[in-house]
Amino acid sequence: MSAIRLLVLGAVRQHGRAHGYQVRNDLEYWGAHEWSNAKPGSIYHALKQMAKQGLLHAHEIAPSTAGGPPRTEYEITDWGTDEFFRLLRESLVSYDQKMDIQSAAIGFLVELTRDEAVTLLKERISRIGAWRGAVTEHYIPEDGPEQLGHIGEIMNLWVHTADSDSAWTQGLIDRIEGGAYTFAGEGEPFVGVLTEGRENPYATGDRHPGDDR
Repeated sequence: MSAIRLLVLGAVRQHGRAHGYQVRNDLEYWGAHEWSNAKPGSIYHALKQMAKQGLLHAHEIAPSTAGGPPRTEYEITDWGTDEFFRLLRESLVSYDQKMDIQSAAIGFLVELTRDEAVTLLKERISRIGAWRGAVTEHYIPEDGPEQLGHIGEIMNLWVHTADSDSAWTQGLIDRIEGGAYTFAGEGEPFVGVLTEGRENPYATGDRHPGDDR
């Protein structure tokens, strides 16, 4: 699974309609260019590909009076919305060592109901436990990974990462069950997108002509 697909669909969905530079600006605002493959080229490519696949609808907008090429604004389709939620749910429960996928899913967690979010996160912990049990039974000697030499530290790292993920996820569950955040159906949600004209303090600053397409 690629995080870029979930990130781009989610960003467009939160805007309603957005052109490529708005999507890029949002993902940079979230720091996604640092922890995922959400680089400018990947974002614009994903927008165009998902428009071809019917997940997004591309609206051609006339160029400004200042000149320049026409701009394309994207709007998520019903199929795109279904795909967004499929990816979101799968990313939350799948125990995957790729931090970008988990991070992207957490960023859109409040698009779900509170109860569903908790259920999916509990399923994640269950899957982590199942994975941990399997690897400790088959790959780690009774006397510890050190018996495998320094190679044993690889599994040591993965088990430690699994335990950390499980503990962090349980903490998130506790916060959600304690009433933190606004979830779907509970009122006006927090939307972490930049409005038109608002300066992005985290922008990479390497915008080029045609970026808003």
